Amino acid sequence: MSGDEILLDAEERMDKAIQVLKGNLAGIRTGRANPGLVDSLRVEVYGSAMPIKQLASIGAPEPTQIVIRPFDASTMKDIEKAIISSGLGFNPQNDGKFIRINIPPLSAETRRKLVARVKELAEDAKVSIRNVRRDANKAIDQAEKDKVLSEDERDTLKEQVQEMTKDYENKVGDMAKSRESEVMEN
Repeated sequence: MSGDEILLDAEERMDKAIQVLKGNLAGIRTGRANPGLVDSLRVEVYGSAMPIKQLASIGAPEPTQIVIRPFDASTMKDIEKAIISSGLGFNPQNDGKFIRINIPPLSAETRRKLVARVKELAEDAKVSIRNVRRDANKAIDQAEKDKVLSEDERDTLKEQVQEMTKDYENKVGDMAKSRESEVMEN
């Protein structure tokens, strides 16, 4: 593997870690209603489990309410059952056309738990990024052993990998801080 290929591979894998973190943070409740809270819930329908977002349109017309409008009215009860059994603590109201979920305000204790969860997710992402760095450094050392890279090229590449790692860890930190402040807002 050439030096450029190693760097490109490391960058792609670090990007994936950021994307996973984004998805995980979207599912963390803040004080406001957010379709991300329920759009990945799996619903047992048509003989298989499907995400709600494939079965219905989801919106948040008000800061304290999520509205789910199934594409097929026959899936209404299944969606409602999935929300109740999800453990999110939501009480869906079915009016025949829509399912409305009123989002209760977060208690201080719940907010602290959510902030702890955000920190945990951020740390997981940082660990993934550091694992990518380790793999890239191993590949760089192997390329030098195989006489593809000189010692100077190896050192330069390792510095670039370290800089990339710092940049991605900073992105993770910024994303986590942003989400923490959203969770702590009243």
